[in-house]
Amino acid sequence: MQIQIDPTRLQSEIEMLATISEAEPPAVTRIVYSDVDRRARSWFIGLCEAAGLHSRIDAIGDIFVRLEGAEPDLPAIGTGSHIDAIPFAGSYDGTVGVLGGLEAIRAIKESGLHLRRSIELLLFTAEEPTRFGIGCFGSRLLTGVLDSTADDNLRDSEGLTLAQLRQQAGYIGSLESVRLPRDYYAAFVELHIEQGPLLERERVSIGIVTNIAAPAGLRISIEGEGGHAGAVLMPDRRDAFCAAAEIVLAVEKSARGTGAIDTCGTVGKCQIHPGAVNSIPSKVLLEVDIRDTDEQRRNRVLEEVKDACARIASARGVIIRLELVNADSPAHSSAGIIDAIVEATEALGLSYKKMVSRAYHDSLFMARIAPMSMIFIPCRGGVSHRPDEFAAPEDIANGTRVLAHTLAHLASQ
Repeated sequence: MQIQIDPTRLQSEIEMLATISEAEPPAVTRIVYSDVDRRARSWFIGLCEAAGLHSRIDAIGDIFVRLEGAEPDLPAIGTGSHIDAIPFAGSYDGTVGVLGGLEAIRAIKESGLHLRRSIELLLFTAEEPTRFGIGCFGSRLLTGVLDSTADDNLRDSEGLTLAQLRQQAGYIGSLESVRLPRDYYAAFVELHIEQGPLLERERVSIGIVTNIAAPAGLRISIEGEGGHAGAVLMPDRRDAFCAAAEIVLAVEKSARGTGAIDTCGTVGKCQIHPGAVNSIPSKVLLEVDIRDTDEQRRNRVLEEVKDACARIASARGVIIRLELVNADSPAHSSAGIIDAIVEATEALGLSYKKMVSRAYHDSLFMARIAPMSMIFIPCRGGVSHRPDEFAAPEDIANGTRVLAHTLAHLASQ
């Protein structure tokens, strides 16, 4: 199978996209529906048009780019990722899967291969939770996990609704129109940096994802009693932050206590009121992420955290309220797609390992409507979501080659 990608063109486009940012290089910030986000999308569509590829945009801004097969009515083979970036992130998270996906499709097109099925590149809207506090809201809508109530229920930090923001950005139409039929894709394959250290540490070229861990999100509010830092005696205190500190440690203890390396518990957000050095904290808001590849094991951790909150509230005389923000199910990759990736990797003479994705991706939700797997490439030090995030051009090229051969094979079936 003669498919020749252009690594120089691909690297140049990755570097160019990194300059479309609200942050100064090397940091990248692209928040969904911002002016910078719209400029990046417009630039990307220009690349697709230059390649002679047809594109369409749905009511929330998801971009679909299609290379037509001989039987276009058959379910397509999908690939893609995202280009939105959290504040002060790097240049590779998501973008490798989008621009690598485009390069793979261009290479297949230029090869002149006969394809039975169409291949479609999907640029997902808002994989990152930065604007709405919920990750993968584009793929959640595409797969029916979120419904039309999201137009009013999803709000940013300034109180603007999804409906207002998408319309300001020029995306109109009903949210019902976003959802894809269950037979839209015959397979979905996402290329991504690992966001972990294993491939680099073991000097392996390609990671083949067997399953994706899923998060549960908790919002925990603690209400105690404020007062002067010197005037309220220690035995009389109902310090909300001291209670919060115990909750943080309870999350860590429960996650470690499963004995499984795939269980993770993180308290990533802590807001303290009133936030003065000489004032006892009266209110605290925590946001907690608990994830695992095993849903039952993760849910046991959730229950342990809830039980710990009840004990801490009683012992410290504070009020603790818990809100379950989301509890997504883990996803398992398709054996057939894994086999196709293995075949492509071996044909290209590259080393590989089968592995778990502990970060979640849009593919977690695409698994609800299509067979799915992911291709990982190494990233330096396992670093991601930071300006020093880096993937070597050779690794990006290798991942793109594997993706192109996998897509071509699946599209010929």
